Amino acid sequence: MSKGFNWYHFSSPQTFYPLAGKMIPWFWALAAVFGVAGLVVGFLIAPTDAQQGEGYRIIFLHVPASWMSMFLYLVMAFWAALGLSFNFRLSAMMAQALPPTGALFAFLSLWTGALWGKPMWGAWWVWDARLTSELILLFLYVGFIALQAGIDDPRRADKAGAILALVGVVNVPIIYFSVKWWNTLHQGSTVNLSKSSMAKVMLVGMLLCALACWMYAIAVALMRVRKIILERERHTEWVKAELGRGN
Repeated sequence: MSKGFNWYHFSSPQTFYPLAGKMIPWFWALAAVFGVAGLVVGFLIAPTDAQQGEGYRIIFLHVPASWMSMFLYLVMAFWAALGLSFNFRLSAMMAQALPPTGALFAFLSLWTGALWGKPMWGAWWVWDARLTSELILLFLYVGFIALQAGIDDPRRADKAGAILALVGVVNVPIIYFSVKWWNTLHQGSTVNLSKSSMAKVMLVGMLLCALACWMYAIAVALMRVRKIILERERHTEWVKAELGRGN
C-alpha cells in the first residue's frame, strides 16, 4: 500500500530545509507574474476613479500591503503559539522568520497611506484610529525582532517573542474594525466576501497585487527560515554537511 504525502515528515528543520529550497524559486516566479499582471491592470488598464482621479491608484499598493501586514502577524502568532505550546523547533523558527517581512508591509501600508492621505485629507498623517493601530502593529513587529535579538538563549527568546506576539494579536481586529467602531477619516472597506463597490477591473488588479505580495512573503520567509535553521542547527552533522556542500 503506497503512502500518501506525509506532512509530519517535513516538521523537523532537517527535512524542511531542502523542501524550502525547492519551493523558493516557484514562489519568486509567482510573485513576479502576479506583480507584473497586477501593476499592468492597476496602473494601465483600470479606469480613472470619478472622485479621486488618478491618485486612487495607490490602493493597488496600499491595500495589499495593509492586508499582508495584518495577515502575516496572525501567521507569526500562530507559529509562535505552536512553538510555545508544543516546543516545536521549526515553528519557533518560522515565527522568527516572518516579522521583518511583516514590518516591511506595515511600513509600506503607512507610507503609501500617507501618499494617499495628503491629496484626499490634506495631511500626511492624522491620528486616525486605523492609522494609529497600524503604527502600533509596526511597533509590535519591531519589538518582536528586538526582543529576540536581545536574548542570547534561543529558547528564552522564542518564549518571550511568542508571548509578545500573542498579546499583540488583539491589535489586528482593532485595525480591521476601527472604521466601523469609531468615526474615522479612513474610508470603509470596499471589498468583502459577498459584494464589492469597486469596478471589476479595479478589483482584479488589487487581488493580483495582493497575490504578488503573498507569494513574495512566502519566498522571503522560506529564504530567511533556511538561514535561521543553519544558524540554530550549526552544531549538527547534517548542517555541517550542507555547509560543506556550499548550500
